[in-house]
Amino acid sequence: MNTSLSPSLPQKTIGVGVIWNDQRQILIDRRRAEGLLGGLWEFPGGKIEAGETVEACIKREIKEELAIDIEVGDFLITIDRDYSHFSVRLIVHHCRHLAGVPQTVECDEIRWVTLDEIEDFSFPEANSQIIAALRQIYPCHPVRSK
Repeated sequence: MNTSLSPSLPQKTIGVGVIWNDQRQILIDRRRAEGLLGGLWEFPGGKIEAGETVEACIKREIKEELAIDIEVGDFLITIDRDYSHFSVRLIVHHCRHLAGVPQTVECDEIRWVTLDEIEDFSFPEANSQIIAALRQIYPCHPVRSK
């Protein structure tokens, strides 16, 4: 369930990719242990820069953080979440892996997992809403090969 962002907190808008491969697996990464929400798993993405579209942000962030090429597909969900020192809005899209082997450029670990296997990993609360949204549409493959 989405909640309203607190107007009194600094706000970040994040583009997030649910990256699918041809085996219907989803790419997840484990946050660095020393940072905010350290050691938890997440769907990759990053902060949208001024003048940047959500789709361009997701594509850029995935290239920078995981060193792979993706195709950004359909919108999945928007999630608003207040933390103690800031508010975050996650704008989530389905993506398709095109090329490259994922690298741990800005994370501690990477895994390709099925939607059933995803329960074995600890995610931040906001990411659990992404998983719930995926379960509503599963088993549809979100981004079709051309």
